Amino acid sequence: MDVIRVLGRQLRVAVWKADKGLAQARPLLFFNGIGANIEVMSPLADWFPDRDIITFDMPGVGGSPKPMAPYRPWTMALTAARLLDKLGYDRVDVMGVSWGGGLAQQFAFQHPRRTGRLILAATSAGMIMVPGDIGALSKMADPQRYIDPEFMRKNFEALYGGETDGSDGHIGRILPPTRTGYLYQLGAMAGWTSVPFLPLLKAETLVMMGDADRIVPLVNGKFLASLIPKARLEIVPGGGHLFLVSRAADVVPVIREFLDTDLKVQTRRAA
Repeated sequence: MDVIRVLGRQLRVAVWKADKGLAQARPLLFFNGIGANIEVMSPLADWFPDRDIITFDMPGVGGSPKPMAPYRPWTMALTAARLLDKLGYDRVDVMGVSWGGGLAQQFAFQHPRRTGRLILAATSAGMIMVPGDIGALSKMADPQRYIDPEFMRKNFEALYGGETDGSDGHIGRILPPTRTGYLYQLGAMAGWTSVPFLPLLKAETLVMMGDADRIVPLVNGKFLASLIPKARLEIVPGGGHLFLVSRAADVVPVIREFLDTDLKVQTRRAA
């Protein structure tokens, strides 16, 4: 990890390098959920040892300093592209979960030539969405979920649905965001929607949704998949909002198969 200055912002950045002994697949740029720090999704590095994985803490989250000014999805998509320039990456696969799924959509629209395949997990089209359970959403907004592990344990199922209680290590990896960082993340998506540009997305897209998600209901994924030209919807039975963590053994093979398709085609052509 390192702190890198990009377009006037200081960002804590993590790059997990692929194992040198494996065939090198296309790098993966990952956008995290609201308030989530790099460590929360660090298991990605174990899931994809044949890919470089690039991610960063949003301003005021994890190890990134508090933002000096508000931002919008398109400014952070541009920031991500400039970060890739600094790190020496050109074309990448893009993956976003929840809040980060919106940013992934924005990046794929703004930078189609740099986007290989696109994965949208537990996310929506932004302002135009079917909201989740009011009880879960109210707990989601409670700052205690970041600073009080016991609060998280008691309310984990209400927050995220599915079968995990956070004892898999998720709670221990959470670092509380700054108040400003969290509010700016909320404000970034205020009034934003991807609906106008979804039909223009060129990337092959995998939309993954849990049917027990109490934060972003399944219908939102169906809506995304219906508007994106090259999209396929994958439903995780019993999956809550954190199915990427709690159901990794089930969903990672699906993700790998989707991402590795281009690599298999290239291998056949080379043969």
